[in-house]
Amino acid sequence: MTTRTIAIYGKGGIGKSFTTTNLSATFAMMNKRVLQLGCDPKHDSTTSLFGGISLPTVTDVFAEKNALNQQVAISDIVFRRDIADFPQPIYGIELGGPQVGRGCGGRGIISGFDVLEKLGIFKWQLDIILMDFLGDVVCGGFATPLARSLSEEVILVTNNDRQSIFTANNICQANNYFRTIGGKSRLLGLIINRDDGSGIAEKYAEAAGITVLMKVPYSADARDKDDSFDFAVRLPELQNKFKTLAGDIIENRITPCEAVGLDFMGFVRLFGEVSNDAPLAATADELFGRKESLAVSEKNSSLDSDNLKMLRCIEQLGAEEQEVYRMVEKEKRAISEVAELTHREESAVRELLSSARRELKKLFFES
Repeated sequence: MTTRTIAIYGKGGIGKSFTTTNLSATFAMMNKRVLQLGCDPKHDSTTSLFGGISLPTVTDVFAEKNALNQQVAISDIVFRRDIADFPQPIYGIELGGPQVGRGCGGRGIISGFDVLEKLGIFKWQLDIILMDFLGDVVCGGFATPLARSLSEEVILVTNNDRQSIFTANNICQANNYFRTIGGKSRLLGLIINRDDGSGIAEKYAEAAGITVLMKVPYSADARDKDDSFDFAVRLPELQNKFKTLAGDIIENRITPCEAVGLDFMGFVRLFGEVSNDAPLAATADELFGRKESLAVSEKNSSLDSDNLKMLRCIEQLGAEEQEVYRMVEKEKRAISEVAELTHREESAVRELLSSARRELKKLFFES
C-alpha cells in the first residue's frame, strides 16, 4: 500500500491545525488509516485530535533517550486515539522543537524527520499522512517536505487577510523553486478558512493560478467544537465540505496547479495602488541629531527663496497671462468660471494659461 503524503501549510493562527485536524477526522470517518504529523515547535497540532492531550514530542523524547543512551521506539512517539463512532483510529505525532530562545525550530524539524525515517514512517501501513506545517517562516527546516519531496502534495490554508495570503504565496514560490531543482511536491490548491465572503483570497488565487479547493465559512459552532477539543466536522454543513474535499483527494480528482506565485509588486498591487517611488533614505546626521536645526532652517530658507523667485517671475508675465494664471493657479477657479468672469472663450483662457506656464518655466529655470 502506498501512503499519500500531504503537507498543509499556513500562517500561524489562521486555523491551519483546525483544518488539518478536521481533514484527519474526515479520512478516519471514511475508513482510512490516517496519521497527523504536527510540524510546529508549539506542538499543538494534535491537541484537539487527542481530546486536549498534549503529546510527548519527538524532540523531547529523543533528548531523554539520548541522555540514557537508549533508542527511540515507535511507541515512544506515535500515539493513537480510538473514537467510538469512527471506523478507524487516528494516529498522531508531534515533532516539537526547542523552548523559546533556546535553539533553532527548523533544525528540530530536520532532526525529527531523521528519527521518523529511521523508524520507517514511509513504510507504515497508512493511507494518508497529513503534515501540519507552520508557513510564515523562511528557515529551511520548515521546507523539509518540499526540499526532500517527503510530501507528494501541498495544500495552502489562508484567510482573506493580506498577511496570510502573503504567507501562502511564499510557500507557493518555495515549492516552485524546489520543483525547478528536482522536487516532486505538487500543489493541489488553496483552502480559505473563516471565509468572510470578501473574495480577497479568491482574487489572489485567480491571479496566481491556484485552485480554490474549499471555502470554510466562519462558524461560532465550529469554534466551540474546536475549543472543547471536538471535531467541527460533526456539524453537517462542515462535514459535507470536508467529505467532498477528502473524496476528491482520495479519488485523485484534483488536478495539481502549475502556479509559480506572484512576485512582490504583483502581489501588493492586488490590494491597491502602489507607488513606484524609491524610499527616502535617512542620514546618519539626522539619526544622531547632528545639524538638524541647521538642515531644517536651510530647507525652509530654500523654499522661501523659491516662492519669492516664482512671484517675481509671475510679475514679468503679460497682463492677460498674469490675470488668467493667478485666477486658475492661486485662486483655484475652474476654466469655465475664469472664462465667464473675464468675458473670454474657454479656448482663449486655456491658450493664455498654457502660454503663462511655458513662460514661467523659462523664466524660473533659465534666469
